[in-house]
Amino acid sequence: MLNTLHIATYNIHKGFSHFKRRMVVHQLRDNLRTLNADIIFLQEVVGHHKGHAARFENWPGRPQHEFLADSVWTDFAYGKNAVYDEGHHGNAILSRYPITRWDNVDVSAHRFESRGMLHCEMAIPGWKEKLHCICVHLGLFKRGQSQQLQALEQHIERLVPQHAPLVIAGDFNDWREMASRILVEQLKLMEVFELTEGRAARSFPAALPLFRLDRIYMRGFQVEKTQVHQGKPWSTISDHAALSARMVRS
Repeated sequence: MLNTLHIATYNIHKGFSHFKRRMVVHQLRDNLRTLNADIIFLQEVVGHHKGHAARFENWPGRPQHEFLADSVWTDFAYGKNAVYDEGHHGNAILSRYPITRWDNVDVSAHRFESRGMLHCEMAIPGWKEKLHCICVHLGLFKRGQSQQLQALEQHIERLVPQHAPLVIAGDFNDWREMASRILVEQLKLMEVFELTEGRAARSFPAALPLFRLDRIYMRGFQVEKTQVHQGKPWSTISDHAALSARMVRS
């Protein structure tokens, strides 16, 4: 029976370096493979963009989540959130294990920020219950974040069985560290870096992380190891650091 799960989360900045100086999606794919994660939660994933495809000779011919998954992560899901004339982007989850069901829920607080939460159910070999994974990218403003966290809480209470293993990861934009008040105190989840380091990880900006914006919350696991992937080469492919956690099913 499989009982160890390796999780990672990363805001990939639409496949461009900091300040969008370079297209780095090929380097990004190489870096993601070095993580050797079972499941990766991605934010700011481009599903389609006509302008980039015309401008960059080596722009992938497939949506970014498919290009990044390639032959390593056999299952994937993409939640389209922001739609514009040139294309669209959103969240994605890449998985080594079968995704048996997925849904993308619109949690936009206003029309200037299109946000969603991507919810996948996965069949893990030997597990009686499905693993529930939710990828989020919350808004920039306090009021919108509060509404989105309430929507996330209601979604979990309605659709995730109480004893089912659950992982919520992504870019919370949580400058004020509000998320734990709902996810930890009310839903009884734990943030993996709070368990190992005493506080959520510094993840932004990637070159020298100061702000604790990205998180991995879970229940039904014990945490073996956590890591912040910062500095070079990570800081050359996104403005966020990647986070990872190795967890054991409890």
